[in-house]
Amino acid sequence: MSSLLSYALPALGSYAMLSIFFLRRPRLLHTPWAPVFLPRLGAHRAGSGELLENTMEAMENSLAQRSDFLELDCQLTRDGVVVVSHDQNLSRQSGVNRDVSSLDFEELPLYKEELEVYFSPGRFAHGSDRHMVSLEDVFQRFPRMPMSVEIKEENEELINKIAGLVRHFDRNEITVWATEKSSVMKKCRAANPEMPFSFTIGRAIWLLLLYYLGLLPFASIPERFFFCFLPTIINRLIMRRSLIHHLEQRGVQVVFWCLNEESDFEVAYGLGASGVMTDYPTALRHYLDNHGGAAQAS
Repeated sequence: MSSLLSYALPALGSYAMLSIFFLRRPRLLHTPWAPVFLPRLGAHRAGSGELLENTMEAMENSLAQRSDFLELDCQLTRDGVVVVSHDQNLSRQSGVNRDVSSLDFEELPLYKEELEVYFSPGRFAHGSDRHMVSLEDVFQRFPRMPMSVEIKEENEELINKIAGLVRHFDRNEITVWATEKSSVMKKCRAANPEMPFSFTIGRAIWLLLLYYLGLLPFASIPERFFFCFLPTIINRLIMRRSLIHHLEQRGVQVVFWCLNEESDFEVAYGLGASGVMTDYPTALRHYLDNHGGAAQAS
């Protein structure tokens, strides 16, 4: 037993030292992704805390605050139009208990006059623009604005239509596939493999497991974005600055969401995040301007 330990302990020690060395210097093993855009300020649902979510008015406001990208969710109408909508069922957004998929685009109801901000309970957004919009119209209005497009279900028609629109508007490099489900991401990547994509929940668990086992420096990472849920106490225990630094060195941009308070902005940039996704782009712009571009300084 002692003879076995005399071999095992030095081997484990050497492995640990090698893992730490390459964790801090990943570019010795991997060529980093070249960032196409810097996601310092992301507008969640196009800035749903300031104006009605996913409307053109909200998007224009986010651009006025120099947002670096818009976060959008997409659904498919009965007549095959890709519409920007977080929910499939329209009850919360419009008070009409119908699914997007059961209506033609022209039949879609207006948003309510006010909507509660999901990540800021008790706060409400208002706006003069209450119209739902198609993804095609959004791409036409903001041709060079980077966007993250989240797909919630395995709807191949929806996925293929989005992939086609991205190609048609020459947006392959600035439109990011996002979904929680690995099965959905597989279909997204097959539909348009030129688009960058983010970690799914399953892949995020894999990432953390490799990190704590010391294997991450030796694994390949095809993802270019890690959208990580807001840093609660649990996430603060999981998300280590050394992990974020390693990902950043490999060209994987880490974005915390959905942060709406200055104290959370401080935590995210303190951990070394590339950026923050928020419902309040004006507040985050004010924070960045007053802190010299927190993401660049981290």
